Amino acid sequence: MCCDGEGLLLVQKVSELYHKISTLQTLQPSKHVNSLFSQLVLTCTPPPPPPPSPPLIDISKLSSTVQTMRSHLIKLCGQAEGLLEHHYSTILASHQNPLDHLSLFPYYSNYLKLTHLEFSILTRYISSSPPSKVAFIGSGALPFSSIIMALKYLPTTEFHNFDVDSSANAKATTLVASDVDLSKRMLFHTTDIMDVTSDMLGEFEVVFLAALVGMEKEEKVKVIEHLQKNMTSGSLLMLRSAYGARAFLYPVVEASDLRGFEILTTFHPTDDVVNSIVLARL
Repeated sequence: MCCDGEGLLLVQKVSELYHKISTLQTLQPSKHVNSLFSQLVLTCTPPPPPPPSPPLIDISKLSSTVQTMRSHLIKLCGQAEGLLEHHYSTILASHQNPLDHLSLFPYYSNYLKLTHLEFSILTRYISSSPPSKVAFIGSGALPFSSIIMALKYLPTTEFHNFDVDSSANAKATTLVASDVDLSKRMLFHTTDIMDVTSDMLGEFEVVFLAALVGMEKEEKVKVIEHLQKNMTSGSLLMLRSAYGARAFLYPVVEASDLRGFEILTTFHPTDDVVNSIVLARL
């Protein structure tokens, strides 16, 4: 038993939405597809119970049937998110200055809040001077996190964005091409992060790991282990995780997944921001 009362109703609602989403003929953005995923996000971000009450859902106590459903749902969410980002990246690129129109993306305000939280947490642990180079792994066709961080918070830092999808990197490059400063500081690498060695990873003072890099637990752990072996001592790893019902949308990073790292802080949002934030030091 993972929960009772409201929690059981929440799991039932998620299961109903999963059935509707999993039987769609396509996850390409449309009014119907967008509506289903919006309902799912709203369902999985309920107002938190008053402290010290635990969240409505304890993912570790879900039945095997619900766990299987959750695993498949995370993959569907990841696929839909990728298609949505490609769709809006194309729309933004049709404007003369794409960076002036980022708010066209329906979840842009969520990225603004999440990036602000990440920078606020980061500033507590970085040295007095901003990092000269950072990496973002899993940047995608809409590298909002890198763009927002580079424009609003780290205006002199060089951002290296890694993604296995060459078309995503091509679209991302187009978005920043019209900005003279940002296009020089925003580099895109089409490669599997597992193929990137310490020669490059050792240069970064901060590495950001996107939530959907490693959707299966084993894959996520392998990526973290690779980073642990190839990042430089003292560097920071910032990961996105999930907590409570939000774990129906994104994978959970647990302390046991971060062997070799010192966990500095973990933050669980209580508003419409979906991802938890974990900061660790090598």
